[in-house]
Amino acid sequence: MTVKIAPSWQSRLQTEFDKPYFERLTAFVRQEYSTATCFPPGREIFNAFNLCPFDNVKVVIIGQDPYHERGQAEGLCFSVKPGVAMPPSLINIFKEIADDIGTPMPPDGSLVRWARQGVLLLNATLTVREHLANSHSRAGWQTFTDAVIQTLARERSHIVYMLWGSFARGKAWMIDRSRNLVLEAAHPSPLSANRGGWFGCHHFSQCNQYLTQNNLEPIVW
Repeated sequence: MTVKIAPSWQSRLQTEFDKPYFERLTAFVRQEYSTATCFPPGREIFNAFNLCPFDNVKVVIIGQDPYHERGQAEGLCFSVKPGVAMPPSLINIFKEIADDIGTPMPPDGSLVRWARQGVLLLNATLTVREHLANSHSRAGWQTFTDAVIQTLARERSHIVYMLWGSFARGKAWMIDRSRNLVLEAAHPSPLSANRGGWFGCHHFSQCNQYLTQNNLEPIVW
């Protein structure tokens, strides 16, 4: 099966695209997009990959599934398009960045600028039906995105994996901690963050320190 995705990912993920589960997943997604309102727009489903080629990946942030209200999702976890009100989790991410490294709150919530610096903003599920969180979570996307994480873990080293909340932390078993940095914290959503474990995690300064130690350009958060 041919998938419109950045060539550096295409060559490494083609074996996944050719598997029966991915064919079923593709049929499901096409059916959903043709009969219901789904997000992100079809051309942005693989935005995380197209904005961050395989060899450019320095950081991986794992989300669960896209925002499910109109105009929010742009194919990058936690990110919303310019002009869209920032969700509470994203506000808390920016608050922690400000406290950790002093970067002020940005004018909008688009994280495209992070992706272009080598941050793979990967949702475990890449599509969702409007108003219905996790509505596509059992369609096969997680088999695919787990394969993405395993491919990175197998072929690359010195990547910083930021795992926020129990769902993302459940992916840690796929990552070799001897060759990468795994940072774990509570989820930045208000429900979790206000119970402790998010604010003061200092993930962003720890990430940049690790990248610098490994002769990699730090991220401008």
